[in-house]
Amino acid sequence: MKILHRTEIEKILSSLDPIPKIEEGFVQYSKGLATVPPVGELLMEKGEVHIKYGCIRADEYYVVKVASGFYQNDALGLPSSNGLMLLFSQQTGQLACALLDEGFLTDIRTAIAGAIAAKHLAPANITAIGIVGTGIQARLQALYLKKVTTCRQLIVWGRSAEKTGDYQQDMQREGFEVSIADSIDELAQSANFIVTTTPSTTPLINVSQVRQGTHITAVGSDTPEKQELASDILARANLVVADSISQCQQRGEIYQALKAGSIQGEKVVELGNVIAAGQGRADEQQITIADLTGVAVQDIKIAEAVYLASEKK
Repeated sequence: MKILHRTEIEKILSSLDPIPKIEEGFVQYSKGLATVPPVGELLMEKGEVHIKYGCIRADEYYVVKVASGFYQNDALGLPSSNGLMLLFSQQTGQLACALLDEGFLTDIRTAIAGAIAAKHLAPANITAIGIVGTGIQARLQALYLKKVTTCRQLIVWGRSAEKTGDYQQDMQREGFEVSIADSIDELAQSANFIVTTTPSTTPLINVSQVRQGTHITAVGSDTPEKQELASDILARANLVVADSISQCQQRGEIYQALKAGSIQGEKVVELGNVIAAGQGRADEQQITIADLTGVAVQDIKIAEAVYLASEKK
């Protein structure tokens, strides 16, 4: 049994491009070739823990992943996310590798899913990328979008002026031109591509703020309690895409919209089917939404890629 620590994992991952593998994982999932049980969840006063696990039946391994979010950790000088991934043989059940990544791989595979959604759903001409939030995903989503779009204009909104200023400086060093929005309304009027990355439990964007031709990737709402988008935005959207329909019926923006009666289940299509059919955005005037709650096939593909690369060394 191999143990990989975060520093090793970061080094290995820097030499890989897991995007095609995770894209393939979404397709396999939507074709019914994966077994992914419901998410295990532990909600506490100061944090939350998600347990995601599953297998792609033709693959060699299955994965059990534990990921946590403790959103007050910043005051303690600690990262908000943590966790690990365990890679087991599908043939024997033996543990092949413990990836002690401290939540790093979860963060990366989430950002990769955002890039994949953008590849199929974003407008061809992105005027600016609006980032709602200033944390880890606010950074990683923008960085991985570099792989699928040439747009380097960011407009960011955050609750903390200090953190928003830090975000602006950090992302300017990454080659972006970054402006700060005083309000969500200003952000939505300036950007036709929006990524929401917060743990908000009340909607941050309302339907009147969303322009025609806008794509929204929602990654913050991954529990039944969280919500970043007003449900009538999904009702207005021309295309609503779930990373997992069954999972999004239980959590995230689609769950909230179904609960409110704003949409019916048949409006939602699954990301793997969009990828396989090559049928995403149809024209530049459509409003499209990707609700990304995080699926175990992402963890399977990224953990497997890192482990197999480590075995070649």
